Amino acid sequence: MPGLVDAHVHINEPGRTEWEGFLTGTKAAVAGGTTAIVDMPLNAHPTTTTKQHLDEKKEAAKGKLYIDTGFWGGLVPDNAYNASILEELLEAGALGLKSFMCPSGIEDFPATTAQHIKASLPVLAKFGRPILVHQEVTDPPSQPSSLVPGEPPSNARDYMRYLNARPLTWEREAVRQLMEVAKDTKPGGVAEGAHVHVVHLSDAEDSLSHIKAAKAEGSSVTVETCAHYLSFAAEDVPEGATEYKCAPPLRDARHRELLWKALLGGDIDMITTDHSPSTPDLKLFEEGDFLKAWGGISGIQFALPATWTHGSAWGMTIQQMSRWWSTVPAKMVNLPRKGSLEFGKDADIVVWDPEESFVIDSTYPIYFKNRLSPYIGHKYSGKVITTFSRGRQVFEEGRHAQKPCGAMINPV
Repeated sequence: MPGLVDAHVHINEPGRTEWEGFLTGTKAAVAGGTTAIVDMPLNAHPTTTTKQHLDEKKEAAKGKLYIDTGFWGGLVPDNAYNASILEELLEAGALGLKSFMCPSGIEDFPATTAQHIKASLPVLAKFGRPILVHQEVTDPPSQPSSLVPGEPPSNARDYMRYLNARPLTWEREAVRQLMEVAKDTKPGGVAEGAHVHVVHLSDAEDSLSHIKAAKAEGSSVTVETCAHYLSFAAEDVPEGATEYKCAPPLRDARHRELLWKALLGGDIDMITTDHSPSTPDLKLFEEGDFLKAWGGISGIQFALPATWTHGSAWGMTIQQMSRWWSTVPAKMVNLPRKGSLEFGKDADIVVWDPEESFVIDSTYPIYFKNRLSPYIGHKYSGKVITTFSRGRQVFEEGRHAQKPCGAMINPV
């Protein structure tokens, strides 16, 4: 099958290499059948919001990439209205921009408004590149950990407390605002040529309805969901198991079912991991406090088996999975040499056994830096046997190539 293209990954280097790094992150990716990733502008420090910071990240990545790796730039209030800074960032190799419509938790990556995003679109149109948006707006505006005032802290180990503190209305209002802005990308619009991509959709009801309407009206829009939203449900999260915390939060089994139906119906375009690791101390495992623990799910190594295992139960075909994980992401990122097995394209190939099952237990080899993941303890089908990156065998049966041979992806 074509290697997976994961357009939503947090490698965190430079600056937070105790969380993850290019070497460990790409080793984990290739062991899971992924042959290209695009790294987010956070949680690296400094965040990738200027040409200088992008250059620093590229320098940090040298000699550490097992697969081809690209980089998103960051949109923040400080650069949103400064076309020259954004142009420099895109000219330096950023494949597009990423912004948060709510507090990211990272001090040097503050939230943007719909107006900030709107201001960036003409610059993106000039380069023909996308903006990826974290679609939550806090209402009322505040840090998520301070929500639900007056309730005792004793129930903070209960996942439902966190779920209720980050309601669906946040996602729905953000998507509504974003789709208004996306109208500028219509043919003949002031930002024709730009593209708006909604990341990690967890709501296949009202939020998806706004996205479908925008597409029908001619806006240039795509949407992803993540493997963890397709794998887990809120009611199954154990007490205090903060490795399941992410934003938007894992919702109930009914919403998971709706996401699968939307994928199979063609309304959700693609899947990513949103691999977002941190350290054990930030996850507060002893306290198990969902409100205070750092959010983010580690899963880059398990995208293929998790999707195959759960998708098979829905009648998903290998061709559909390849479209969601390879063809569409490559097109959204503008990677014409990736995403399919065709003459003249990169020989990015994963060989895997759909029928072989395994349990991710305490002895299972995990290659990302911190062994923290909700996938641990679960049984999956779909074992990766070997992975090729541009024709080079970089992983086979638990062994990696002696040296990293991935390249940095430059815009076309």
